[in-house]
Amino acid sequence: MDEDDASDVENGEDNQEDEDEDDDEATEVRPLTQDIIIPGLSLLCRTGNGLKHAFIKAILNDKGLSDIAAISNYIHLRFMDVSNNRISDLSPLASLTQLLWLKVDRNIVTYFQGQAFAQLAYLQWLSMAANRLTDVDGLVGPSLESLILSENRIQTINGLESSHFSKLVTLELRGNRLSTTKGINLPNLQRLYLAQNVIKSLEGLDQLESLTTLHLRKNKLVNVDGLSSNMKCLQYLNIRSNDILDETCLRSLGNVSKTLRVMILSENPLDGNTDYRPYVLTLIPKLERLDKEPVSLEERAEVWKAIKELEEG
Repeated sequence: MDEDDASDVENGEDNQEDEDEDDDEATEVRPLTQDIIIPGLSLLCRTGNGLKHAFIKAILNDKGLSDIAAISNYIHLRFMDVSNNRISDLSPLASLTQLLWLKVDRNIVTYFQGQAFAQLAYLQWLSMAANRLTDVDGLVGPSLESLILSENRIQTINGLESSHFSKLVTLELRGNRLSTTKGINLPNLQRLYLAQNVIKSLEGLDQLESLTTLHLRKNKLVNVDGLSSNMKCLQYLNIRSNDILDETCLRSLGNVSKTLRVMILSENPLDGNTDYRPYVLTLIPKLERLDKEPVSLEERAEVWKAIKELEEG
């Protein structure tokens, strides 16, 4: 499946509209108790010293929870899902220092400051999609490899520094309120998903030396200025459904021409007004697919012929 299509299946074609944040639904809200925890436990494993056994997985989604203080006693947990509750305070997780995987989607967390993440030194995968986050200040993840913050209210990105996220390779910020890419200072990042924001300019991308995938579908880009020759690994670029008017707005594609292999450009204003394929292929001669269509041998031959003619003057 095309990466563009896969993102739609995973996240829906359109963002869920912002819900009324003051709408406290009529569902029962209750604190976490032993009666709720015990049925959700699984995966019995030896503890760190090898002398005892303990459950290391807890599935506690859809329980109407607003208080998870009781989970602090389950210090051996490594995998935990508390999605679809009413949780705003994650500080009880501080004692779960062995956590590797944490899913907190569709809760009401508004900030990272003062939460438990500084204590979760081994956490590798974190998803906090569809909460009420407005920034990432206070989040640290020395072992994080995947971070999913889609469908929040994040307007600016501060604090995403390599010193705090040295192992992060996948970052998802789909469906937020970002107007720029500035602030993502992660040289080891490989996959960046920024679809369905309001991004008007590409800034700071010269820091992303290891990036292979950049997904910018449904933003407000009028050009691709900001693509940097420092992006020496970029293979997939999706700028579908932006505001790109004509071919001159694509000149900066030349900065990533050595590595780019797949590009999605359809549903921009220039689509339908002009046949942009020859121009794009001249900028990126090694491109293997443009939109849904592979680059044919005939097209590639024409491109190389045109390039040669230009070089010969």
